[in-house]
Amino acid sequence: MSSRRLPPLNALRAFEAAGRHLSFTRAAGELSVTQAAISHQVRKLEERLGTRLFERHGRGLQLTDTGGMYLPFLRQAFDIIADGTNVIIRQDTQGPLSVTMLATFAIRWFIPRLREFHRMHPDVEVRIATTDRMVDFFREDIDCGIRYGTGSWPGLDAVKLFEDRYVAVCSPDLLTGERPLSVPADLRHHTLLHEQDDEDWHYWLAALHVEGVDSTGGLTFESSELALEAAVAGLGVALGSRIVVQADLDYGRLVMPFGDLTDEDLSYWLVYPRGSARKPNVSAFRDWLVEAARQADDAIHRL
Repeated sequence: MSSRRLPPLNALRAFEAAGRHLSFTRAAGELSVTQAAISHQVRKLEERLGTRLFERHGRGLQLTDTGGMYLPFLRQAFDIIADGTNVIIRQDTQGPLSVTMLATFAIRWFIPRLREFHRMHPDVEVRIATTDRMVDFFREDIDCGIRYGTGSWPGLDAVKLFEDRYVAVCSPDLLTGERPLSVPADLRHHTLLHEQDDEDWHYWLAALHVEGVDSTGGLTFESSELALEAAVAGLGVALGSRIVVQADLDYGRLVMPFGDLTDEDLSYWLVYPRGSARKPNVSAFRDWLVEAARQADDAIHRL
């Protein structure tokens, strides 16, 4: 087997960072070195390869054709190294298992079932981090997460938990009265409850071809959890994940006035960095969660 002919690692890191940022200054900040050091390392790499990697235009940088061809290879290589390093660092079986998810999912679906996981795995401490942003598993102390979407996230393994649908929900009190809810068009007479900065009602109404309803009007809340609580209190009609609101439906706190009408089919997924399932805590959590999701899904389809 022939030996690998690799340029110095520092030179490769300098070029990769400068190529991503198209800036020696920002690359220097990322790698905690001087701008002169980045320039020196890039020049060494160009001499080693016998070709220019950047064109310098005033204060800006532009990749040459060769540089543009070379950069994706290095980015992929460094991503693989980072993934492998992450797996090794997380090989220990001690310590808590950190899981990220949306707050509404945590409150209404996950936490009520967490007792069963603790019964099966009393030595595993689960720490829940609720956020609506996309965490960086390779830079943050998070082992795995539950995400809502299509299942495609670069660098992560995704295990499908269940398909889901967004449905309109309200207090049972809104089904009666002067303007009962029977069909989606009746929403024009009721208050729509929104989560801040989302356009869920717009997409839901458009997908079901509902006309005459102002998708922007109504009350807005900081989170979907608050919007659902407002629906329970009879303040209006909210949109919610069928999985998330199922317990409220079972207990009669909420009803689906239009049945299981929906605008799209997305799914909940358990995600974690590739290779992390080798960690016993992660694999135990995955196996339990997949089974809990299967039971919840079966229960809905029996209704």
